[in-house]
Amino acid sequence: MKTKKRFLSNLTMLLLLFFGTVNAQQKFTIVAAANLKIALDSINTVFKIQNPNINPQITYGASGKFYEQISNGAPFDLFFSADMDYPNQLEKNKMTASKVKMYAVGKLVIWSKKIDPNAKKINSLLDASIRKIAIGNPATAPYGEKAVESLKYYKIYDKVKSKLVFGDNITQATQFVTTGNADIGITALSLVLTPNMQKEGGKYYVIPEKSHSPLEQGCVLLKHGKDNANALKFYNFISSKTAAAILKYYGYDTKTK
Repeated sequence: MKTKKRFLSNLTMLLLLFFGTVNAQQKFTIVAAANLKIALDSINTVFKIQNPNINPQITYGASGKFYEQISNGAPFDLFFSADMDYPNQLEKNKMTASKVKMYAVGKLVIWSKKIDPNAKKINSLLDASIRKIAIGNPATAPYGEKAVESLKYYKIYDKVKSKLVFGDNITQATQFVTTGNADIGITALSLVLTPNMQKEGGKYYVIPEKSHSPLEQGCVLLKHGKDNANALKFYNFISSKTAAAILKYYGYDTKTK
């Protein structure tokens, strides 16, 4: 009898340890705007150091495409958008498990390896040597949408629209410039501040924020992640001083409403 009780006791302990380990290693998926890649990868590195048994799976791309996938039932747990509109729409459609949180405000820049855009600023895009201008697809990439707003604000959109080439997301648009497939691009400050981009040797000019609506970026815990404690932990971590410091390092403002 004592042996049986001891066996049951040991079995109970093993089961508790097993399920505790499974819970601690519970995976979750994050989909995030392409402009975030280096900053969010850095945040994730710190997060994993503090939580060694948690390993988020992060995929980067265009916010609009992720919105479509989530709307069609894609099993993602956390969404980091390049704007507030897509997360707000998901919340309105009852597809979220948290409030939408603004985690950063991005900045637009003109970046080129061919000319220094600081010389003529926005009019750099009108330079005779510029044949192709890369931006994110304004239909799916908020940074591309804001780029078009700026071009229209300065009344040069009609002059340059025939030269525009669109990347699926802001990272692809930036790659067009680095590979020489475009002469200049309107991209995210967060991307041009990365070590790899610094090695490219290009120059950038920060486009005044008055020329476009704010690049407020929001994140939200999705319905699929409502019971995932680790996903919630990451959602909360993005509001930490550590995460804010990393975001600021990569050119974002972290002011909150």
